[in-house]
Amino acid sequence: MLDKIQHLPGSLVFAMVALLVFGEAALFIGFVLPGETAVLVAGVVASRGHINIELLCLLVVVAAIVGDSVGYAVGHRYGERLMTLPIIRHRRVALERALEGLRRRGPLYVFIGRFTAFLRAVMPGLAGMSKMHYRRFLLANALGGIIWGVGYSLLGYFAGGALTKIEKYSSWAGIAVLVLLVGAVFALHFRRKHLDQVEDTRWIAEHPDQELPKDFE
Repeated sequence: MLDKIQHLPGSLVFAMVALLVFGEAALFIGFVLPGETAVLVAGVVASRGHINIELLCLLVVVAAIVGDSVGYAVGHRYGERLMTLPIIRHRRVALERALEGLRRRGPLYVFIGRFTAFLRAVMPGLAGMSKMHYRRFLLANALGGIIWGVGYSLLGYFAGGALTKIEKYSSWAGIAVLVLLVGAVFALHFRRKHLDQVEDTRWIAEHPDQELPKDFE
């Protein structure tokens, strides 16, 4: 996989990563593919000199902040109608929990949400829907975006450096390490999804009068 990516023009790699990170909240791509996966892989590619790591960090941070700002604008414009979108309707309970957390913690919850796949995808829209002042949202979101973007880019970069050293002894070992790295990201993603479902069940028990979507499972 890395060999195929490395044969792509650097500008195309940057564009793909930027689109995925931007689309997490702006287009709800985060429900399908967590953005940190693309950032980690791009970091590994940067460690091999195919793209510039400083430019990658900057691009990821900008794409994250701009994408979330678009998500905020969509939430502010369409409000409750977001809840009827097929891609997020079945997560209505999780959305209600997120709104509750947003009301209680405000910008702090926006910052925390940057580091959880589900919240990263929906938090900007929910913040806009809740009418949080954009400046407060932007400050918390930008801080989270900088830490998240630079952190995951560098994590992939240094992991890629270690991977290169391992490959000197065995190419299969290098492939195994890469598979484990990507697998760990997806494992954490699905583990968090399971915990979210547990929290959904608990939330329902604590809010028996709350109307649920017809397709809730």
